[in-house]
Amino acid sequence: MIPLLQQYPTHTLLINITFCLTINTFLMSAIKTAILSFGMSGKLFHAPFIAVHPGFQLAGVLERSKKMVQEIYPMVKSFNTLDELLADDSIELIIVNTPNYTHYNYTKQALLAGKDVVVEKPFTTTVAEAVDLQALAIKLNRKISVYQNRRFDSDFRTMHKILQQNLLGDMVEAEFRYDRYKPAIGPKQHKEVAGPGAGLLNDLGPHLIDQALTLFGMPEAIFADSRITRTLSQVDDWFNLVLYYPTLRVRLHAASFVREALPAYMLQGTNGSFIKSRTDVQETDLLAGKIPNREHWGIEPASEYGLLHTEIDGKIIKERVPSEKGNYLDFYQGVYDAIRNGSPMPVTCHEAINVMRLLEAAIKSNSEKKLIDIN
Repeated sequence: MIPLLQQYPTHTLLINITFCLTINTFLMSAIKTAILSFGMSGKLFHAPFIAVHPGFQLAGVLERSKKMVQEIYPMVKSFNTLDELLADDSIELIIVNTPNYTHYNYTKQALLAGKDVVVEKPFTTTVAEAVDLQALAIKLNRKISVYQNRRFDSDFRTMHKILQQNLLGDMVEAEFRYDRYKPAIGPKQHKEVAGPGAGLLNDLGPHLIDQALTLFGMPEAIFADSRITRTLSQVDDWFNLVLYYPTLRVRLHAASFVREALPAYMLQGTNGSFIKSRTDVQETDLLAGKIPNREHWGIEPASEYGLLHTEIDGKIIKERVPSEKGNYLDFYQGVYDAIRNGSPMPVTCHEAINVMRLLEAAIKSNSEKKLIDIN
């Protein structure tokens, strides 16, 4: 399939996007939204979904130096400073998608300015910061959600459905992997230079931990091993976490030297197994310039279906399971329902704080080389 940006001239794409932004204002009480960064995160994981959702209006982007947002979204205002953006009373929702170490300060400023907030993972760099933001949001009657988009991947949703249908019996063990082959030191200093929120555990750990907590709840204890494997790296680029439950062990793993990846999800129960690759198509399609839509978005090819091998009613079954549809737009639908209709945020502060608790415990476990109880 030819990517959307290649199918149509740039001016046609801009007209379509402009139409989306305009129609949003008239269809319903649109939530005017601003994004604090327009790098990969802003361009791919936030702006396209805000632009096509009729409940939102992409109203502003913070761009201190490079001014790029109006090349794609000509009706969107580019702000020079955070103070200028926060002073705009028309903006209701702020997307904090800046480096990890800035999350606490920027979210706090946004809350004090009377805005609701969506924060990229990890929520903050410490549990204390996360708890403080939760308390401030409650005091100011504002809402916070953390952008755990991997809950809305097709592969994770498929695994979730397998567990909900109890197709494997009692769970014995599970393993989630986020392996990549990335031996080079990346250009983003906030990820590669030692400091608060840096390193692979802080980058990919929140995804895997959140998925484990969504499926199995808080563990009783955690053991963590993290290390540096790349030449000249200043930060961890490999980790292995083991979450201890009364009758279940969950292993969470990420590495930087994996050319031939193992299955990303492996579930083992008393009746059978389910294995699945990490193949959600949304990021690939976004990189190709495709605009998300509700009908055909997030559908995996049959070649990537997971394998179920189990016993049901005395019959052994070994078959491929069609993947559930992935859609990050569902996250923003949840945000809309929370702000306009009073529903809980799609990822709550309480859930995000629990992720931070396990991240802190993992760091302590690795440092002290021992099992850490989760109180």
